[in-house]
Amino acid sequence: MTDPAASSGRTSFDPADRGLLSPAWANPALAGATGDDAIVAAMLELEASWAETLEAAGLAEAGSAQAVRTAVRQGTTAGTYDGGHLAQAAQGGGNPVIPLVKALRGATPDPGKSAVHKGLTSQDVLDSALMLVAQRAVAGILADLSPAAEALAQLADEHRTTPQVARTLTQHSLPSSFGLKAANWLQGVAHAEARLAALDFPVQCGGAAGTNASLVALGGEPAALAADWAHRTGLDAAVAPWQSFRGPIADLAHALAAVTAAAGHVANDVMLLARPEIAELGEPLAEGRGGSSAMPQKQNPALSVLIRSAALQAPAQVMQIEVAAALSEDERTGGAWHTEWPALRELLRLAGGAAASLHELVEGLRVFPDAMRRNLELSGPLLVSERVMLELSGVAEGGRAGIQKAVDAALAAAAQGADPADQARVLRKELRAVVRPDAAGEDFDARLDELLDPANYQGDAAGIVDRVLANYEDKRK
Repeated sequence: MTDPAASSGRTSFDPADRGLLSPAWANPALAGATGDDAIVAAMLELEASWAETLEAAGLAEAGSAQAVRTAVRQGTTAGTYDGGHLAQAAQGGGNPVIPLVKALRGATPDPGKSAVHKGLTSQDVLDSALMLVAQRAVAGILADLSPAAEALAQLADEHRTTPQVARTLTQHSLPSSFGLKAANWLQGVAHAEARLAALDFPVQCGGAAGTNASLVALGGEPAALAADWAHRTGLDAAVAPWQSFRGPIADLAHALAAVTAAAGHVANDVMLLARPEIAELGEPLAEGRGGSSAMPQKQNPALSVLIRSAALQAPAQVMQIEVAAALSEDERTGGAWHTEWPALRELLRLAGGAAASLHELVEGLRVFPDAMRRNLELSGPLLVSERVMLELSGVAEGGRAGIQKAVDAALAAAAQGADPADQARVLRKELRAVVRPDAAGEDFDARLDELLDPANYQGDAAGIVDRVLANYEDKRK
């Protein structure tokens, strides 16, 4: 393969993926937290912590842990553990732990050299390192999800009775409120936040075949050693080695996908409702965002676009992790395990990018109640025909059939191009004709005014909002 650096005339080539083609997560902090250097640093931290565990248990000579720590620190500064070199060398053994351990042993003087990786296997270190990287990345995701949920709760409370049409299968269905829409968004985001917050990030410690035979041979107590290692690194202790049970990885993957799905729901609605012909919502305005390279008049919903792209990509990564688990064989799988690594990293990045964009989107979301009311009235009185049928069929000549005849007349007027006001006049006339005089009373016109106002037919929307908010607040205590 031609060296891109040579073909471009440059003297060096940086192959790092910074998100140029993945703008959903193109964030220096996010890329760095999940990049190769972060994974190398996590593997080194685990190796150094393991030496501390061994020494504390009397399974390594005094001073071993300090020697390994010094080799990690000095070697990191000197570039001994360069990710690019490790990536190339990993092809020899199938994973980057093997060349990393070789480099660390070479950099560690006695008495620490013999403690490096003693009793471990490559999967112990790499699985645990990925858990450590994921734990730190998830903390960042939660730092965006939490204020995003708070912003949605404020929107739901502020607009609990703001009239808005509900749309089912893209069509106007019944009157609702924007507060209910925001509350439904909140349920998804809060659910995803709770799933992430409840995750365990277990250390993996099983040895060559999941039996920890080498630790027993050394005279150690494997479960106690694993628990001490977890404590030193900030990971969770595991009930048992999990190299052939991929539940922790799958749980993490599904929780991350829940983040992108919840954020995607918000983004999909905002993209629809921000269309100029609807104009009920608008993304927060920011210098340089949303512009078009060819059409200067456009204000594209850039945040929603990025979120939606993350939501569309995440399921494929989850599927890859589930396929890897399904095709795992024996006590350590060949190939399937390897496919988890890039899938998990991409999920962390997609969820992180989606959460950051969602945070900005909902905190600055522009809401236009006048446009909501205008669109609500586009369907005219027919939007409340369900209510008319329920409340007047009992006092109408012919019952339901009589009310249906009145509604059909308004529908016919609409089909002939009548505007909502004309439709209302037709419906009012037909209702007066079918409702029995003894039931209509002197204030029937006033009753029709109230009955045909879509803002008065929101059902239990406000009550649902209140219950969602109360549940949300209870779970945050």
